[in-house]
Parts: sequence; C-alpha cells; structure tokens
Amino acid sequence: MENEYRYFKRDISWLSFNYRVLMEAEDASLPVYERIKFLSIYSSNMEEFYEIRVAEHRGAILKKNFAEESSEEAEATLAEITREVNRQQREFQRVFRQSVLPELERQHIHLYQDSRPLPFHEAFVRDFFHEEVFPFLSPVMIQKDDIRTFIRDKRLYLVIRMTKKHANAGFQYALMKIPFSKVPRFIELPPHEGVSYIMFIDDIIRANLPSIFPGYDIDSCYNIKISRDADIYLDDETGAHLVENMRKKLKKRKIGALSRFMYDMAMPADFLGFLCEAFHIAPTDLVMGVRYNNLQDLAKLPNPRGKALEEVMPQPMRVPYLDEMGSMCRAVQERDVFLHFPYESFDYLIRLLMEAAFDPQVEEIKVTQYRVAENSAVINSLISAAHNGKRVTVFVELKARFDEENNMSTAERMEQAGIRIIYSIPGLKVHAKVAVILRKKEPETTERSDIAYLSTGNFNEKTARIYSDMALLTSQPALVEDVNRVFALLEGKLPAPTFRYLLVARFNMVPELDRLIAREMEHAEAGRKGRIILKMNGLHDTHMIDSLYRASEHGVDIDLIVRGICCLVPDQPYSRNIRITRIVDRFLEHARVWYFYNDGKEELYLASADWMRRNLSRRIETAFPILDANIKRQIIDILHIQLQDNVKACWLDAHLQNVPKRDNHPPVRSQEAIYHYLKEHL
Repeated sequence: MENEYRYFKRDISWLSFNYRVLMEAEDASLPVYERIKFLSIYSSNMEEFYEIRVAEHRGAILKKNFAEESSEEAEATLAEITREVNRQQREFQRVFRQSVLPELERQHIHLYQDSRPLPFHEAFVRDFFHEEVFPFLSPVMIQKDDIRTFIRDKRLYLVIRMTKKHANAGFQYALMKIPFSKVPRFIELPPHEGVSYIMFIDDIIRANLPSIFPGYDIDSCYNIKISRDADIYLDDETGAHLVENMRKKLKKRKIGALSRFMYDMAMPADFLGFLCEAFHIAPTDLVMGVRYNNLQDLAKLPNPRGKALEEVMPQPMRVPYLDEMGSMCRAVQERDVFLHFPYESFDYLIRLLMEAAFDPQVEEIKVTQYRVAENSAVINSLISAAHNGKRVTVFVELKARFDEENNMSTAERMEQAGIRIIYSIPGLKVHAKVAVILRKKEPETTERSDIAYLSTGNFNEKTARIYSDMALLTSQPALVEDVNRVFALLEGKLPAPTFRYLLVARFNMVPELDRLIAREMEHAEAGRKGRIILKMNGLHDTHMIDSLYRASEHGVDIDLIVRGICCLVPDQPYSRNIRITRIVDRFLEHARVWYFYNDGKEELYLASADWMRRNLSRRIETAFPILDANIKRQIIDILHIQLQDNVKACWLDAHLQNVPKRDNHPPVRSQEAIYHYLKEHL
C-alpha cells in the first residue's frame, strides 16, 4: 500500500535554497561588497543548476539519458522551474537596483546602468574602446537560412539590430561575443568630484557600436547567453581507458545540448522571435534575463574604497596544544585531535603530511582525492613523501564534477613523482575524505602507531578558508583499521569489507542509520526521551525521509539543519515533531553531523555523506563516530549554538519558504558564536 507521505521536488527545493542566498544580498546589516558577493554566488549557483539539473530534465524529455522520470514529468518540472526562476530573476533585479546600487551610491561609487557615459567620461570610454577592446571584436551577421554561428556556453554576446544607411531594406542582425578573456567585465573610469565610476564592458561596447558598424544605423542592442549540458556520462571503465574517455568527454562538454537561452526581458517579441528561428531555440529553452547577465562576474567588481566595504573574515585560530607539542604525529598519538575549519587552521593537516614525508618511521601514506586546490600544498606534501622513499597511494576520483581536469593534471604530476594512482571505481564515485599514515612497528612492542585522518570536507586548503568542515585525527587502532579497510576496498583487495566503527555507504551505512533511528523510536515509545539532530547539505533519499517521518509519528524530537536541498515536508501530521533550519552566512556550511540521544548515552557521527540517493547508493562515503568525550561535547555544543541562531537562520516551512528565525532571545549569529566558543575552549 502506498504511503501518504509528501516530499518536496528536489529541484524546486534547491531553488528555495538559492533564493535564501539571494536574501543575504538584501541584508542591510552586511557591508555592501559582502552583499554583492552573495549576488555573484546566487548567479554562479544558477548557472551550474542549468548546466546539470535542467539539462538532465531536458535529456529525459528527449530520452537521451537514463533519468528515472518520464518525459511528461520532466516537462512539468521544467515548467515549474521556469516559473520560479523567472520570479527570482525579478527579485534579483529588485535587490540589485533598489538595494545594492543605492548603497554603492551612498559610498560614492557609481556603477553605470542603462546609460551612456557622462560628458567627462566620453573621451576615456572612446579611447579605451579603440585601444583595448576593438581589436578583439569579431561581429558576424545573422542570417536565418545561411550558416548558423555556434554560440558558446557561459559567454556573453550582444545581438544588434540595425538598418543599412540610405537604404529602404529591413532590419539586419549581428552577433558579437564580448571578449571576456581579453578585457575585464568592469572598467574603472577616472573619478570625478570625489565619486568613483565603474562601467560594464558591455556598455563601453554599446557606446561605440557606430564605430563597429559604420554603414548602419543602430536600432537596438541586447545581451544574450546560453547554458549547455555540462554533465559527463561515463561507461564503466577503469585506468587509462577512463582517463582517455574523460578527456574526450571534457572536449564535448563545450558543445553540449542547450539547456537555457537567457535574453534581456526588454527585448521586443519580434527581435526574440527572429533569434529563436535563426538559432533553432525552442520556447521551452527561453529564460528571462536582464540587461546585464553573467552576474557571477560581480565577484570581480572593483572596490575603490577598500576593506571598509567588505566583511572582515576572522583569521583561522591556532591550536595551542598542537603548537606546543611540535610534532603532529606525537600529538595525535597522545589523544584524538578535532579541527573545525575555517575557524581553526588547515595548516595542521599540511604540517602532519609534511612531517610524515620526512619521518623515517613512516612507511606509507594513503589519501583519497575528490577536490584539491590548484598548486595544492597537500599534493606537494605527498610528492615530497614519494621523493623521500615513502610508499604513497592516492585514490583519485576523476568524476568530481567541474574538477575533472584539475584532478587529471594533479594525478599526472603525482604519477611522475612515483606515487601510485588508483582511478575511479566503475559506476561509483568515491566521496569519502580519509587518509592514513602507516608507521613502522615500535621495536619494543607489537603495537603500531598509525594515524588516520577523517573529515567532512576535501583535502583543499583554499576551500578550507570559506567552507565550514570538521575533521578528526586519531591513532585509535580500531578506527585506523577501519580506514585501512576502506583503502583495501578501493584497491580491490576487499570486495565485501566489514567495519567495527565506520559507517560506509553501500555496505553498512543505511542499515546502521535505520537502527539508530529505530532505537530513538523505541526510547520514545517507552516514555523516554527520543532525540535526533541531523546536520547536512542535502536531504533527498525517500527511504531516510520515511524513517524520519515514522520517528516523528512515534514522538521522537527531531531537528534538521539542512543548508541546501531538503525534500522532507515539515508541518504535516507525520512531521509535527520535525523542524528544519537553514543557515546561510559568510562561511558555506558543509559539515555533516549526526546526533542520537540514546537515552543519555549520546552517539555522534561526522560524515562525508548527505542523505541524497546518490550518496547512499552510488558513492563510497564514510561516517565516523566521535569516541572522545571532550570532542563529542564540543560538537554537540556547536550543534546547539546553530539551533539557537536567530540572525542568519531560517525555518523552512511547508511551502518551501525561508522564514527568518526571530525570537525574544539575545541575537545569536552562530558562525560568530562558534568562533568565540572554540576560542574559549582551545
């Protein structure tokens, strides 16, 4: 019998999250360039959404992929997406024009909008155009029945409508790519009477169109851009065949199927109709844009006033215990070490790897690689270890979306240094973030002093400055042995591993989660306290949602802290005991934390996995218990601080609305409060 539980649609839920990002841009308590940063993030998120999620729905309609939805379901979802995106685009413009631009003006920064340069800038704009821009322009005429020009994705184009001078012929149309790689998107103009001026490169080109088309009268000019399917579908291949196939697929990514044609909503219908006919654009591909698209470029908006208009990011804290010990290996062998990035420094992990690279007692290092920084200090440490005669094994996940090329190039560097590289597992992604340092046995004992590193985030020192993640360094033999078993699985030596402490997706993770939730139900049914707190980036898997619904029905008190996609519907009879909190602030909330009260014998796990179907069934993920009582208490306190947030937290309601948390308690901005909490407990 089919249950009566409801679920939000995954992609509509994601749009609700991205709207929450947009809400930050309207927060007048933030410095204006912090608000501009959130406009940029919102736009960048939307670009990827069209490249991947919308492209997948279009593939389902055309039956070009293996989507689970029917073409009719895909069409209905796309229509819903288009309605919501168009609504959000209008909101974006309202925030940008009515909130952000006036604040820039108050700070004596004028960003030209929809206007020609003022008289005192005319000569500068003309000279800049002819010297810096004109040599890189390649306009082409658009002819419906002739050769069709290919439009690149992620690029901005101007479409121009004009008439030939001294002729009675009709309109003619031209297409011109903005040379983004040759000139910046924003140009600082000479200041005037204490005001700084900035102009879009789009408008500098617009102001000089008569110079580009001297034989024509310009009727109008608009901005367009397209998005293409950027997902990569790979066969079940391994090793060199996988790498070669990946290179071929990456080349084709640039010419993927159309997933969005964004146009300036001010464009007349007949102009738009001509473009659709000329470029074979279907009505379902159309998404309303504005005069200025690709606004993820706002991240590069010049700031003539400096740091006063930006959010001051706190410096990552040093950990006195680790600094006093000197040796990272010795520190971890004495006790478990908890690190919370970016509040605490990521340098400690790099220090550990560098120490291992030169420690004569270290025999072998094994690491998983999902996303690493360019010119990665982590990779450089592993290369140093290989040069020093250590055995180094790195499992490289080539299928990390948009990091494929970086992963291949770093893998090649490591192979050249003598590091053993293991590539992706067919049909699976390896998303676990684990490492192990294997040391020689101490001469006077049979015990080893190996060290394991387990984390919720990547081995990436750059994202560790802006992503909030948690990591554990431990030498507890049972945990180290479990991590060794994960690597044995990845190396193909242990096809059906068992684990004592770790929860590993596709093996024991889902059964154990079911057991932990059922145990809280049993406590609640017996009149005891049943309590669950789950923090993650996404909640989509219906099996796990159903388990939470049932727990709620049995009286278990549940708090969810979910940043992104959340398909669980609150405020229903079967979810009345479930609350959903969404926190968006200066750091991206990336840690996954699972708490179970267990009648006072609290259990706590940190994990690489969200409760998405892909994470639980099509990936190798790890969740690891926190066994040290002091570390456990810290993390539980941090969860409670986040639940007390009434500044940057929103409730997610039954209509996918982000309802700001407001109460009569003193203001708590959890990311600031966590920083101070950790500082007090160092």
